[in-house]
Amino acid sequence: MKLNIGYFADGPWSHIAFKRLIKDQDILISFICVRWDTKDNTLENYCKEYRIKYLKSQDVNSEKFIEIIKLFNCDLFVSMSFNQIFKTQLINLPRLKIINCHAGKLPFYRGRNILNWALINDEKDFGITVHFVDEGIDTGDIIIQRCYPISDKDNYSTLLNKAFIECSKVLYEAISMLKSNKVRSFSQNSIDPFGSYCPVRKHGDEYIDWQQTSRSIFNFVRALSYPGPIATTFLSGLEIKIHQVEIIGNASNNIGKPGVVLEIKNQNLIIKTLDSFIKVSEFESGQNIKVGDQFETK
Repeated sequence: MKLNIGYFADGPWSHIAFKRLIKDQDILISFICVRWDTKDNTLENYCKEYRIKYLKSQDVNSEKFIEIIKLFNCDLFVSMSFNQIFKTQLINLPRLKIINCHAGKLPFYRGRNILNWALINDEKDFGITVHFVDEGIDTGDIIIQRCYPISDKDNYSTLLNKAFIECSKVLYEAISMLKSNKVRSFSQNSIDPFGSYCPVRKHGDEYIDWQQTSRSIFNFVRALSYPGPIATTFLSGLEIKIHQVEIIGNASNNIGKPGVVLEIKNQNLIIKTLDSFIKVSEFESGQNIKVGDQFETK
């Protein structure tokens, strides 16, 4: 008998996972429910192609919506990059409950913008976790967790591309375990009773603080790189977008105020930081930058 799934999803994460799930002849995707404010029509096109019901609800916990999805008699609901909190009635509707795929090493890195925070915090790896959904935020029992290394060559784009692929693999592995009744889930409290949460990043969080170490600024810039908002500094009140910086090995602690342009060489900027200096190797500026200029934090 096929495993009957309802898919709550949005964005590239969900596209890649869908392509993997739809290939399994033992899985039936009865409906796809997208974010209420979605700007993504890829899943709608998949629904048309594969004759899957396309749903959208401003409140998936409403009695009206629950009455609609009851008709599909799903065994399992799957959440991939969905943005509403599921409540008890909805969680208990399918016999196998609801599972979620989270690009974070739970119970740490719950919340939002996980990959950005992992880079900012200089983590040496990041996790992908599939867990049962409860009424908390990323707090349900873990089904499966995989970890992936982060090197100094990584930035937001490379981690995102890796996570897109690996999330689909880990999610499919978890669903296969559920299908064959081989799940041995465990409480997040068995790892750590408190865990940690990451707040959503907002406008202004991309501003560089030059009163940080070279290593911290390096991590910050790569964490905000494309397709992020791009790390930003200011000169005479005007924005300068910084796309890439490089750590300079054995850089000394030069005299000077953090944020000062110490040298310009081959179109690279050498900028004073709290503990040494750093090379800005890729940036956008609509003004002429000179040695001695002071970059500012807004």
